[in-house]
Parts: sequence; C-alpha cells; structure tokens
Amino acid sequence: MRVAHFVHRYPPALGGAESYFARLSRFLVEQGTEVEVFTTNAFDLQAFWSPRARTVPSGVEVQAGVTVRRFPIRHWPAQRYFRKLLSFVPSPRLQALGLPCNPWTPQLWRECDQDLGFDIVHATALPYAYPILCAQRLARACKAPFVLTPFLHLGDPRAVRDRTRRAYLAPALRYLIHRSDLLFVQTSIERDALLGIGIPSERIVLQGLGVDPEECTGGNRLTAREQWLIPSEAIVIGHLANKSVEKGTVDLLRAARLLWDAGCSFHVLLAGPSMPNFERAWAGFPYRDRVCNLGSLSEAEKRDFYAALDVFALPSRSDSFGLVLLEAWANGIPCVGYRAGGVAEVIRHDLDGYLVDCGSVTGLAEALGTLVRNGAARRRLGQTGRERVFREHRWQSRLDVVRQTYLRLLASRGSAHGLTASSEQVLLPADKW
Repeated sequence: MRVAHFVHRYPPALGGAESYFARLSRFLVEQGTEVEVFTTNAFDLQAFWSPRARTVPSGVEVQAGVTVRRFPIRHWPAQRYFRKLLSFVPSPRLQALGLPCNPWTPQLWRECDQDLGFDIVHATALPYAYPILCAQRLARACKAPFVLTPFLHLGDPRAVRDRTRRAYLAPALRYLIHRSDLLFVQTSIERDALLGIGIPSERIVLQGLGVDPEECTGGNRLTAREQWLIPSEAIVIGHLANKSVEKGTVDLLRAARLLWDAGCSFHVLLAGPSMPNFERAWAGFPYRDRVCNLGSLSEAEKRDFYAALDVFALPSRSDSFGLVLLEAWANGIPCVGYRAGGVAEVIRHDLDGYLVDCGSVTGLAEALGTLVRNGAARRRLGQTGRERVFREHRWQSRLDVVRQTYLRLLASRGSAHGLTASSEQVLLPADKW
C-alpha cells in the first residue's frame, strides 16, 4: 500500500497536526506501508505569509523510513491583495485558494497533476486549504480515495455566531470537506459538526488521539524549577501552546492577575512559540516576575516542564482535541480548560479537571484558585486523569484505526496495486474512544 500524506508543515516544525502526521507516517512505515509526505519548507507558521520567517531547506529527505518532500513557499509583491480579490469570486474553490493563511507552493500544485501511483491520499489540516487542494488534485490524478483529518476548531458552543466556528465552516472550507471520501474526527463534537453540514455518518470515523508517556514523563522537578528560577515550594500553573489569544494564553494571564490581586500565591510557567497578539499583552503585563515565559521546548525540556507543574491550563478557543491535556494527565496533573471545541469533551468536569464557560476569566480564576489552594483536589483529579490516559489513550490503538480504515477503503474499491481485502486483516474502525 502506497500512501501520500499532505500537511502544511512537518518536523522539525512544531505543531499539533504536524507532530500527529509525523507519528502516523512513522507508524504506517513500521507496519509495512510506503509513505511519502508532501509539505512546505516552512519552519515558522509565519513563513506562510512572510518571507522573513524561518524556513528549512526544500527537497527530499528520509526520516525514520518516511520520504519527506518539502516544497518551497513563494511570495510576491501584492499577493495580499490578490488573495483578497479571490475571496470575492463566487467560487468556493478559488476562495479556498485565496485564504490569507495559505502557503503558496506552485511547485507542489504542478507535481500533483499526475498519477504518482498512490493508493490513498490523506491530508490535514484546516484552515490551510492550499495543501489540501493539492492533495485532492493528486487523489483525482491517481484515482485514489481522498481522506481528510480536518482538526476543526469549533469555538464556544453557546455562541450562535461564534467567530472561530464560522471561519472553520465557511463555504470555502466546507467545499474541501464535502469533496472528501472519508474524514477522521477526534471528538463527538467534531463529528456532530460535520453531520450538521450534511456529511453522511458513514463517511466519518471517530478516532481520538493518544499519548506516549515516555515522551512527556520522567522529568526532574527540582532541576526544572532551579533552571527556570521557580521556588521549589511554589504551586505552578503551566500552559504549553502557541501562545496567543486563541489558545487562551492571554486569558490565563488575566485570570492569574485577578488571583494575584486577591493575594493568592503561585507561579505561572508558559511554553511555546509566541504569536503577535500574545506579545502585545505580555509587553504590558504587571506581574512578569511571577511568570516564566519559555519558547519552544526540546524533548528533554518538555519532560521537565510537566515535572515542574501542579496544574495545567488550556483555556483555548481553538483546539479540536488538546493533546497537551493527555500529556499533563500522564504526569498526574489536573487540567483546566474552556467549554469550547474538543477540550469541552476531553476534560471531564470534576473528574479529571475543571471546565469553565468559554471567555469567563473570572470563572477561570475561580477554578485555578481552587486547585492552587486544594492539594487534595489536585491529587484526585490528576490521578483520575492519569488512569484514564493509560487505559484509553495509547497511540497504538488510535493509529491502528487509521491503518484499518485505509485497508477498508481499499477493500471497498477492489484490488489496488496487488492489495486485496484478503491480503491483510481488515477491521471496521472503532466508533467510540
């Protein structure tokens, strides 16, 4: 079986969808599948629209048996205005091409207009439509099934016209969704959103994500706190994300300020790349001496990061799942998040963490304050989360859902490059996680 994976960036670039597709690609190669990844040469997300952002060399390389093909992003004068012009054209396909977040890679577009012999073409993630359109182009050329993992960000379920949900379900992105033969979703919330726009249930597979405890546990608490100048006896609230308004970093700082103003004692440990809207909030923040603001973490630093924490906060409006929640629970750390997107389903309120109404900074402060003051609650919620992760969220079973679904797709379409339903075990994917 030959599989083409399309993703907007690929490691060493950091990101949830990027890391997941790298893991999936390695897993499939270990199972005997030939995988080629089609991606851009972006390192920073900003490289999609700024020629000054960091990139990696374009070309072909092999990582852990996975062939990775990086295509250069092109920038030209006035491209912003050209994209804006496309947004007014009454064609969802052209509107998708013109989305301002798109990485323009003309070489990739040309490459995908030929039969390269793939049995499955699988792409991620919205809203980065250009690579997905390229993937659909290749699937059509190869006469192969097109699979999409959209990672929908659905925002606040209480807001009828939530800005995030409207953006991810805009006509241009619905066009990409409806042209998919099959879609993997991570939560029932995401599944229901697809059903709500007319996707038949038989084209949706509820997968869920996993965690590898070896990658995120075993850090040194004392060493980490010494290194990052955090008192050994302090209660520490952690946050690992692309630091931004959308990921809840700014709301976390606002909630922390309310607690500090009220005399509550704790420290905050932030990690991850900084987005411009976070930088603006951070520049004038009055309690910077109580916040350790780190950048991207190495693998060893990530283990130490979690070891240093007592509470993990992800008050995000823009997560389809929240993989970092699983990593926190693997360390026995309770989690606090907004009732928004996939986080609203992943955290089970008062069982392994606390959920707060989306955008309620006072509610967020109250939940965090409870855990700062109550060690018994921290231990109870953290232990429940840890048990759940080891019971329900191991990568092997999650990734095998994808592999078995590929095989089912091929079996339903008959022989493909010598592969038939009888050549490997074909199981229906799990409908629960």
